[in-house]
Amino acid sequence: MRRTGPVLFVLVALVAILGVAVLRDRPGVAGAPVAAAGVSTAPATTAPTTTTTAVTSTTTTTPPATTTTRPAAPVLAGKVKPGEERSGIATFYDSDGGGACSYTPGPDPLTTAINAPDFEGSAACGAHLLVRSGGKSVTVRVTNLCPECRSGHLDLSAQAFAQLAPPVKGEIPITWTLVSPQTQKPVAIRYKSGSSQYWCGIQAIDHRNTVARLEVRAGGQWRQLKRADYNYFLSETGAGCGGALAITDVYGERLEVPALPVRPDAVQTTNVQFAAH
Repeated sequence: MRRTGPVLFVLVALVAILGVAVLRDRPGVAGAPVAAAGVSTAPATTAPTTTTTAVTSTTTTTPPATTTTRPAAPVLAGKVKPGEERSGIATFYDSDGGGACSYTPGPDPLTTAINAPDFEGSAACGAHLLVRSGGKSVTVRVTNLCPECRSGHLDLSAQAFAQLAPPVKGEIPITWTLVSPQTQKPVAIRYKSGSSQYWCGIQAIDHRNTVARLEVRAGGQWRQLKRADYNYFLSETGAGCGGALAITDVYGERLEVPALPVRPDAVQTTNVQFAAH
C-alpha cells in the first residue's frame, strides 16, 4: 500500500506531460499563420499589375497624337472645308490678282473674290476652289474679298467666268469645292513692308493647300501668330522675326522653314510644299 502513492504520482505526471505535447501540436494553431500570409500576399501581386497597365496605356496612346503631321480629318479647316460642296451664284469683275489678301497682282487670270462670311478674316486667302456650272468647270484661287456678296457667292475674274458661261449672262448658278491642285512651285515667304526685328508681318505665298496657322521659333519654343484680316501673320513684339517658321495647312500637315532674313516686300522661296489631297 505504501508503493501506490509514488506510482500514482508518476502516472499523473506522465499524463500531464503528454497532454501538453498534444496541445502544442494542434492543427488549428499551426494553420492560422498560413492563412494570414496568404491574405497579405494577394494584394502585393495584384497592385503592380494594375499600375503597369495604366502606365503602358498612357505611353503608347499619347505620342501618335503629337507626332502625326497629316491627320485623316481636316480638323483645322474653317468655314471652307475640304470635301464639302457649296452652292451659290457667280458674277465677275476685272481682277488683276490683287485685293484684300495682299497678294501682288500677277499673270494668273483664274482668281476669285469670295463672300465675306467665307472670307473669314482672310482665312480663305490662297484657297483653290473648283467651280462648276452647266457641265463646265474651272479652278480658281481666292485673292480678294467681295463685301456685298452673300454666303456661297463667288465674284470670279472675267477670264474664269468666261470658262463657265458667256459674259453676257452676268450671273450664273454654281457649285464649288475646296481642292488641292497640282503645282510645281514651292511655298514662298514674304515679310510685310515696315518689318524689322521689333515688329513684323509674315505672309505665305504659293501654298497648295489653305494655310491654317503660322508659327515662329522664339526663345527656344514655337509661338503661333495671330492672322490679320489683310492676310499677314503678325509678331507685335518682334519675337521670331527673322527666325525659323512653321506653316500648317487645313489638313494638319506642318512644314518647318529654316530662318529667313527680314527683307520687307521680298518674296523668298523655300524648298517645301504641302502634299496633294
